[in-house]
Order: sequence, then C-alpha cells, then structure tokens
Amino acid sequence: MDILQYGFFQNALLGSLLASILCGLVGTYIVTRRLVFISGGLTHASFGGVGIGVFLGINPILSAMVFTVLSAFGVQWLSSRNDMREDSAIAVFWTLGMSIGVIFCFLSPSFMPDLSSYLFGNILTITYTDLWSLGVLTAIALLAAIFCLRPIMYIAFDREFAMSQGLPVKLVEYVMVGFIALTIVACLRMVGIVLVISLLTIPQSTANLLTLSYKKIILYSILIGWLSCLGGLMASYYMNVPSGACIILVSVLIYAICKLLTILKNK
Repeated sequence: MDILQYGFFQNALLGSLLASILCGLVGTYIVTRRLVFISGGLTHASFGGVGIGVFLGINPILSAMVFTVLSAFGVQWLSSRNDMREDSAIAVFWTLGMSIGVIFCFLSPSFMPDLSSYLFGNILTITYTDLWSLGVLTAIALLAAIFCLRPIMYIAFDREFAMSQGLPVKLVEYVMVGFIALTIVACLRMVGIVLVISLLTIPQSTANLLTLSYKKIILYSILIGWLSCLGGLMASYYMNVPSGACIILVSVLIYAICKLLTILKNK
C-alpha cells in the first residue's frame, strides 16, 4: 500500500498500537471496577486543561494532563466523603472543566485553535511528542501490570476483601484514577474528547463477552482495540471521513458481531 510510505501514517499505526496497549491495561480496570461514569466525567473535564493551555500559550495536551489529573484526584476525594455522592462529584468536575475550556478558548489572545481536533480527534495528526508521551505512559502501565497486577485485580473485583487483606486500597485507587486521567489525555489526538471514553470501554466490554479472566480481558481488549484502530484508519482513508469516529464505529461493530455470536452460541 502506497500510504504506508508516509511518515504521518506510520506515526498513526505506532500510536494506535501504543494506545491499544495502554487502553487495554487501564480500560480493563475501568470496566471491572465500573468506573465508566467517572471516566466520562474526566474525559469532558480535560477540555478545561485544553482551554487553559490555549490561553497561556503552552501545549494544550500538557496543561490538559495536569488539569485532568487534579480533577481525577478531586473526584476521588469528594467521592470518599459522606457529604457528597459520587455522581454529584463527577458532575461538578465534568461541568467545571467544560465551562473553563470554553471560556479560556474564547478569551485567548492568540488565534482560536481547531477545537474539532480536540473534540473528535484525528490520529493522522499525531506527532513524535505524542508518541513519546504514549510510549512512556504505556511502559509505566506495563510495569505496573507486571509487578502490581494481583492487588489491582483484588481491588477491581472486591474492594472490601482487598481492605481486609491489608492492601493499600486508597493509594491504589488514587494511582489508578491518575492513570485513567493521563490515558484519556494521551488519547485525545486519536479519537478526541467526545469519543475517547469509547476506546477505554468498548474493546474491554467485547473481550468480557469472550472470557471472564482478568488477564485474558486485558490481552483480548488490546487486540480488539488495535484491530479497531486499523479498521478505522483504513475506513477513514478510503472514505475521507474523521478517523476518530471511524475507529469507534469499527469497535462497536466488532462488539455487535461478538455479542451476536455469543447469543447464537448460547442458543
């Protein structure tokens, strides 16, 4: 294929592989722990960091990482208190981030950025800096999975049991929500704020149809996520439509096929 000779497409292929590994590791914890709503709130809160970065004239992805991690810690802290429900804490940071992002983007003294690239993503615009950040974050996530997988599994499946075993549950929870926040921002270039939560949940939900093993869910979701990215890239190239939306559409189609096959098998 002629397109493989272009540097931007090679970056997109490498970025999709790294993002699939990262989302497979982090997304499995999200789905198992049922943190999809929290992830959705952090995804939209990240727009506040984008707006601040645009206003200050710094890299919006860097400012989004700081803002989203702080929002994740804020959600975790408020959720652990008895005077506020978890969904209320999520709503606070969800709406706060979106409003701050819109206000600072419009107050920016420089030119208005292409907001659609942050809202809907375009993996073909991924840069070497994005690849480095994805690579470092993926390497850290892999090391955490290798050395700390068992306590993470215990906490994901049964928080009370993990606490009874003396595991540092609160510390692991803060570390994992931090990872979730960083993963969300690292994937903004690929699928955007609107769709990034799908990359963290749909491949994992598909893998959960095929197995109940935590380790196999991670492995299958990485494979399904990368196939979704490859299929979405091809569809985007030949149909001349946004790559982020195509990636999510392919992942939903894979889920639908696996779900149908599961129903037919059970019958």
